[in-house]
Amino acid sequence: MCLAVPVKITCVEGDQADVDIGGVSRRVSIALTPEALVGDYVLLHTGYAINVLNEAEAMETLDILERMVASDAGAA
Repeated sequence: MCLAVPVKITCVEGDQADVDIGGVSRRVSIALTPEALVGDYVLLHTGYAINVLNEAEAMETLDILERMVASDAGAA
């Protein structure tokens, strides 16, 4: 199964960007999403931003992922 996670861009340098993933900063490629800007949310898969999301979409997806983790933790 593949998973892509919404992340927020904090810095852009060419076709690379720094993104925030739950308080952790990572350098990723935005070569597939050259329209992405600082402050945008992108869908990240294997180190590549594959789509630009609006903030509402990103927050909804992150909320769903958090509820899945909480639900799984309660089942253990």
